[in-house]
Amino acid sequence: MPAALSSPPAPAFSSASADHADLDLDLLRKYDRPAPRYTSYPTAPLFTPGTPAEKLLESLRAESADASRPASLYFHLPFCESRCWFCGCTTVITRARGKADAYLDDLERELDLTGPWLNRDQPVAQLHFGGGSPTFLTPAQIRRLGEMIHARHRLAADAEVSVEIDPRRLTPAQAAAYHDLGCRRASLGVQDTDPRVQIAIHRFQPFDQTREAFQLLRDTRYSSISVDLIYGLPYQTPASFARTLEEVVSLRPDRLAVFSYAHVPWLKPAQKILERDRALPGPEEKLQLFALALRTLSAAGYVHIGMDHFARADDELARALRAGTLQRNFQGYSTRAGASIHAFGMSSISQTGRTYRQNTRDLGAYHDALAAGRLPIERGLVLTDEDVRRRRIIMGLMCERRLDFAALSAEFGFDFAETYAPELASLDDLAADGLVVRAFDGIELTASGVLLVRIVASRFDAHLPSETAPQNRFSRAL
Repeated sequence: MPAALSSPPAPAFSSASADHADLDLDLLRKYDRPAPRYTSYPTAPLFTPGTPAEKLLESLRAESADASRPASLYFHLPFCESRCWFCGCTTVITRARGKADAYLDDLERELDLTGPWLNRDQPVAQLHFGGGSPTFLTPAQIRRLGEMIHARHRLAADAEVSVEIDPRRLTPAQAAAYHDLGCRRASLGVQDTDPRVQIAIHRFQPFDQTREAFQLLRDTRYSSISVDLIYGLPYQTPASFARTLEEVVSLRPDRLAVFSYAHVPWLKPAQKILERDRALPGPEEKLQLFALALRTLSAAGYVHIGMDHFARADDELARALRAGTLQRNFQGYSTRAGASIHAFGMSSISQTGRTYRQNTRDLGAYHDALAAGRLPIERGLVLTDEDVRRRRIIMGLMCERRLDFAALSAEFGFDFAETYAPELASLDDLAADGLVVRAFDGIELTASGVLLVRIVASRFDAHLPSETAPQNRFSRAL
């Protein structure tokens, strides 16, 4: 019988895994199937337009009443000057800076309409600006946004404030304005440094431009810089992507996100352009690119946090992984536990302990709702008790890399192993293939299981379509 699980667990996968020379590509190939990313559970496709806004907002009010519970604020700034053909984000393409002024007017209305449902004494532990591109805003617009937020919310002294940066648009005045607003973390969109790949995806960004943005942010006293890369783009090869990884690692970012390109032209029609030259890597080539990134970043001293996230060994994310306090939400992996998410702007998703709600993804509809004095909620979901329990299970796998049956039984008030016996039995093939290790008191992911954690977690997803149903709502696991 396997040994009992210790507490707290040693990380199942970390930078100590050397160069991953023993990476089992056949195993990864076998399980590289569509699966949710589990930034939420239930996942966003389950949100429905018929959910009464009052039920969603009452849950928000009840949770906000607890001033000891932290909040996380997210602002979606959708504007970009040009469209990147790979992009799956909700964006508005324009060069007219005045559109941002009108959008800030709408954000202010949304803040005011949300205010009565919130507790002004609730501390804000996280504040994130995403897009689109927050660097579309002028310094004056950035400062106005900061004033709007600080007038209505109380940021904790140690609040984590971050911003997504387009290095092609960043100016010293913008970097300073976001720093003055409180930003100390920045995430830079790079995707790939090879000129041929950049031209193919309609995002030309010379590496010198990225290096200058790094230096500007460091000179402006940003304490953490992250880089976003994508594998699976047109014309990427192992040789070209190795150069990209080498160049990016030379900048010594604190974190990296290495995303798998999700080709979903039925949702994002601009992606059809990428099919033109038939240069998209196939599944086998993508797997090789993923393995290259994994080995390269681990050899450079980065810890694999989970899925597509990497961090330096002394980074807060890596420390949270070791301590068993890692969290996951719509912004990816996080260290701030238990925070309600209050999201503002078109398409943004808010979360309480029992609900999700999403704003309309149409800019005109977003404006019209606010002009009429209504919050622009388009879809939502009220979680059942079982949804809450399964979310706890899935997030335990995604963040802690294990399930402790005794702890879960105590938390749920019933015998976990008995109640979820069918789900545990469904892990037989994963255990046989070495993705999970079983013990009498729990299960733990192996190194391969961490790489395929979405597949393991999906065995506990009560809402997942059957394997015979269409799966094009989800990207592949790798």
